[in-house]
Amino acid sequence: MWNSGLLDYDLGGSHPLNPVRLDLTIRLATELGVLDGVSLLVPEHAPESELLRVHSTDYLDAVKRAPDTPYDVGHGLGTDDNPVFENMHESASLVVGSSLLAARQIASGRTSRAVNIAGGLHHAMRDNAAGFCVYNDCSIAISWLLDNGFDRIAYIDTDVHHGDGVQAAFYDDPRVLTISLHQHPMTLWPGTGLSTEIGGEHAFGGAVNLPLPPMTSDSGWLRAFDAVVPSLLGAFQPQILVTQCGVDSHRDDPLADLALTVDGHRAIYLRLRELAERHSGGKWLALGGGGYQLVRVVPRSWTHLLAIALGRDLAPDTPMPQGWLKAVRSAAPQLVVPTTLSDGADATSRPWGGDSEHGVDEAIKQTRRAVFPLHGLDPDDPRD
Repeated sequence: MWNSGLLDYDLGGSHPLNPVRLDLTIRLATELGVLDGVSLLVPEHAPESELLRVHSTDYLDAVKRAPDTPYDVGHGLGTDDNPVFENMHESASLVVGSSLLAARQIASGRTSRAVNIAGGLHHAMRDNAAGFCVYNDCSIAISWLLDNGFDRIAYIDTDVHHGDGVQAAFYDDPRVLTISLHQHPMTLWPGTGLSTEIGGEHAFGGAVNLPLPPMTSDSGWLRAFDAVVPSLLGAFQPQILVTQCGVDSHRDDPLADLALTVDGHRAIYLRLRELAERHSGGKWLALGGGGYQLVRVVPRSWTHLLAIALGRDLAPDTPMPQGWLKAVRSAAPQLVVPTTLSDGADATSRPWGGDSEHGVDEAIKQTRRAVFPLHGLDPDDPRD
């Protein structure tokens, strides 16, 4: 899903969520031939009836009037994280429209996989903006899917921040399994996402949280993912995977403290595709998310995402195209730009075997013990 209008979701000034990261991603994927012959589907603004799936009428009214009353609007708007900007409602509803269009493509059978890199605004709540997110396109797309042929949806959030808005929207809904891997909430905003958050009374086990210690690297992150996610998907048997693919888990990201690489991100996307093939008939809706190293990280990681979703996997040592490098160096001559799609990292991991050698292993054990029994799985048996 792509249209240059998605670049209008711009919180302005020196705000870390700069839309240049989207523009550079599409430019990079285009120059590498990833998008050759691919029709980029142009979204429309989501109508209010769709936004109201997740958000309140009062909140929608606040977003619409915010540009005229930026200092007295409430609902989390007008803060440093969520500044008011011109045409905020229109820009945010276009992001939602993109994720809805992606969902419709899959539901209609036109495709098995669809990507909206402008989406993934997972922090927005029913009645307020949060964490740079005005409308929660993830939750709205899931709600739409629930009304259009799907009754078992797995949402996997790989952003460095807890996927709190989506968890809140479906915390008591047994039809949606939310899984979030994130930096430990005692060390990072929003301060939620402990392993003890396991779902409401009608959906025990429907929320899964795997909080990881700061400086967790590719090997530890992937070890944790492999120890928790495949088994839960095997038990839940989703009809579709919806994934939030934030890349602020990278070691160079300025807003967080995990230590993944572009190679680690590529390994995550390969796992997501394989899990979709194994458990949901190949159906995979991939959304963007966080990521604030705008040039060196986001374009490369999400170019890998686009390539993997399209079945056009790129080798890690693929050289960066000269046209893209020239444009970036001209705009920011002081910036050191990578020359390949790799950070030169070894994105392999050792399977978890029930041990507890370090903080990642302890996080694995806590999460498995919190939710595995609720899915008929043995938390202490590495085979489960």
